[in-house]
Amino acid sequence: MVGDRARSTETRPFLEDSGSITIKRIGGDIVCPWTVKGLAAITRVPPTGGAFDVESFDLVVIGSGPAGEKGAAQAAYFGKRVALIERRAELGGTGINTGTVPSKMLRESALYFSGLRQRGLYGIDYSWREGLTVRGFMDRQDAVVSAERAKATANLVAHKIELIPGAARFEDAHTVYTIDQHGAPRYLRGDVILIATGSRPHRPPEIPFDDKFIFDSDSILGMDRIPKSMAVVGGGVIGCEYASIFTALGVEVTLVDSRDRLLRFLDAEISEMFRERLANLGLKFNFQERSKLIGRTKTGIRMTLSSGKSVESETALFAAGRRGAVEGLGLDKAGLGINQRGYIGVNDQYQTGVGHIYAAGDVIGFPALASTSMEQGRVAVCHAFGFPYKQRPASHLPMGIYTIPEISAVGESEESCREKKIEYEVGRAKYANNVRGQIIGDFAGMLKLIFRRDNKQLLGVQIVGESATELIHLGVAVLEAGGAIDTFIELVFNYPTLSEMYRDAAYDALSNLAGHKPRER
Repeated sequence: MVGDRARSTETRPFLEDSGSITIKRIGGDIVCPWTVKGLAAITRVPPTGGAFDVESFDLVVIGSGPAGEKGAAQAAYFGKRVALIERRAELGGTGINTGTVPSKMLRESALYFSGLRQRGLYGIDYSWREGLTVRGFMDRQDAVVSAERAKATANLVAHKIELIPGAARFEDAHTVYTIDQHGAPRYLRGDVILIATGSRPHRPPEIPFDDKFIFDSDSILGMDRIPKSMAVVGGGVIGCEYASIFTALGVEVTLVDSRDRLLRFLDAEISEMFRERLANLGLKFNFQERSKLIGRTKTGIRMTLSSGKSVESETALFAAGRRGAVEGLGLDKAGLGINQRGYIGVNDQYQTGVGHIYAAGDVIGFPALASTSMEQGRVAVCHAFGFPYKQRPASHLPMGIYTIPEISAVGESEESCREKKIEYEVGRAKYANNVRGQIIGDFAGMLKLIFRRDNKQLLGVQIVGESATELIHLGVAVLEAGGAIDTFIELVFNYPTLSEMYRDAAYDALSNLAGHKPRER
């Protein structure tokens, strides 16, 4: 634990009557020490409420999402004085409030109400009610989101981090200016500054977004009804996630993408298996097409494609990627620039072109995952202060895609091996041949191992099917340890489990390496 440190100003409640509120969560209560109206004793203000002198901190963090929160806590853990600025009323950034958690709650609700998880087993048949809204599918969301916000707050309190509400703006490379919700200005000087402001949906100017019929990936969660039809533009992660979720709910979904297949960064075999699963659910595809014109009709929208074809639907979702949330930061005053998508350039330690300023999380672009953002924030502050701790993220970062079905991948694909001229071999295991896969009714999933031909070292793992984002971690551990596929043969797995597919895929790999298929084991 971090000991008490000297303060330059008095610590007082933000509002005289601000106390704590109790946020209910699954499994118990969490006492949250701040409210939207007041940030209790973790926010410092002078008794007079007047103008501020410049306050000095070892670290000033802008943004309380995964990168900002974890980076701030890491520095405070090692005894640094830290201020964290957050312009929203809630902590947690996009991950907790508008992105990762809410969209995964919608996915779980879709699986439950559609009956897809049961896949017709045991005679169970679910049907969804007319008139349900997106919010109506997410009864548990408020409890989960509130619990996550409270955890973030508790982390800041435990590390004695100064939480400062307001929008931040650079005055110079070391000084950040903010105005709180009462109009009081504050000037903060940071020896080190970490920018972790996240991202927002990219809204092409030619698209008439109205958040009633035409949505982006944030506003879709506020939809006031479940439509009968939807056009989804964009075959990336976000587009595929929402396309599969709404298809599972019985919505007629048409996906439009300028590329020739879904999720091009994935192994091509996995991408095609995923497309086939979606097609079997009823999703329609228009590949190598672009939206050229979109207009309103009496019943919804009409979209004209580059080929001249038209798509009519009740609603449209434009998943046109995201951009760095840097508006109003005054990056030019700090000597920083951005690329066309608003992302800040950094080196391997998440250091910008200005030596004492770091950036982490979605604001630096790919991979823009909550899991990687946390580690980026930690690595950034450890490098900035020379802490003998986390010097880099893991070498192998898993990709989790919460589509229906799930997809997860780590390491090399067949295509990347060919591009790098690596001599490789493949081993596969199908859910349909796995007892647990048969029990849960997933007969179309697959786990795929990619390894070097000369020494059998594991190079990559690709999974499509139930619990793919959980299963991937065994593969990550073996990859990180530099292990070979023999590791999976030597391990003993619980029976019956989906994890056994690692062993089965390893045996398949050895058979492919030897040029023959084994007898049943």
